[in-house]
Amino acid sequence: MYHSRSSSSNSNRNYRGHGRGGSRRSGFSRRKQSSFDPSRLVKNAETRPPAPAYIAKNEFSSFAIVDQLKQTIADRGYKNPTPIQDQIIPHILEGRDVIGLANTGTGKTAAFLIPLINNLYQQNSGRVLIMTPTRELAVQIESEFRIFAKGLNIYSALCIGGTSINRQIGALRRRPHFVIGTPGRLIDLEKRRVLNFNTFSAIVLDEVDLMLNMGFIDDMKYVIAKLPRDRHSLFFSATLPSKLDNIVQSFLTDPIKVQVETQKPAVNVIQDIVKINGQSKVELLNNLLNQKGFDKVLVFGRTKHGLDKLNKILFGKGFKVTTIHGNKSQSQRQRALRQFKNNAVQVLLATDVASRGLDIDNVTHVINYDLPQSYEAYIHRIGRTGRADKTGVALSFVN
Repeated sequence: MYHSRSSSSNSNRNYRGHGRGGSRRSGFSRRKQSSFDPSRLVKNAETRPPAPAYIAKNEFSSFAIVDQLKQTIADRGYKNPTPIQDQIIPHILEGRDVIGLANTGTGKTAAFLIPLINNLYQQNSGRVLIMTPTRELAVQIESEFRIFAKGLNIYSALCIGGTSINRQIGALRRRPHFVIGTPGRLIDLEKRRVLNFNTFSAIVLDEVDLMLNMGFIDDMKYVIAKLPRDRHSLFFSATLPSKLDNIVQSFLTDPIKVQVETQKPAVNVIQDIVKINGQSKVELLNNLLNQKGFDKVLVFGRTKHGLDKLNKILFGKGFKVTTIHGNKSQSQRQRALRQFKNNAVQVLLATDVASRGLDIDNVTHVINYDLPQSYEAYIHRIGRTGRADKTGVALSFVN
């Protein structure tokens, strides 16, 4: 087991590369860019007091939801809700507007899907729009929707870029109860007059801070302006920067705010740094991946070109590896995720498009090959491991 250390030189002894030509530099990204250095956080990792165990007030069986939905949840092995689920589901069931502030990996998706599916089923009317910043997150939400909506005759349409818009037009013409998509494709469909935002009785804006960071604030404002005045509005984000104040005020009516632990490293993630000291980052990574226990490794890099180059090198060294980034088609991205989830490959190389909201089981290690550009990005990256009460390791290459 790896442990965080107060001395970076000690850390280097554990992770020092022993490959050929230790002085060679990888040089994948030569542009000087600001980035977040996790060294200070790592040095303090062992001194942080452990978070007290959360005691849920509810069980899924005690929520005021229909028996079929309770049975589906029980069949999945869920009994006690996570903090965000425990605190926010009752408010959504009552039809209250909500602000949910929580990191990814805390069960946010089920926190809004379960009560919205229940409300629509019991009312036998209405439609739900879910808007999320990335295609991968939209795919994951729709996958979870299909699980929870089983046997309830409630259907969905997935509307994202990179896939056939004609197929999505056909799906929308069947009037699905839930429409799940990314801003650009949703607005494109609306302008083609196959999607009318005024027909939705409930809307979810998910990962709103990331939508802000990705430049979708005007798209959010456009969609909100087209919504019916009488609606059920749900707002989920890891943070609530002041730039979102206008969105909050125009979107929500007398909302209930539920905030659980945000912007703190997962307690199940052991963090450490790998001092480069002029060595080749490729060889350091090679040596790590050859160590016992590095069974399912997510490696984050900064540029698409750099990751494609690293993919070729690792493949040439005999690793089962695949890559996900913005230049990949949607089918390529989904295939890469499927291979990684199903353990067909050991290593997934990713830009930050993969750091939000992806629920991948049993990731043993996250490696920051290139440092993230912010503390927030660091938290989201390392949150891909140490999930579901399992321990994971996050390593960051530091000069």
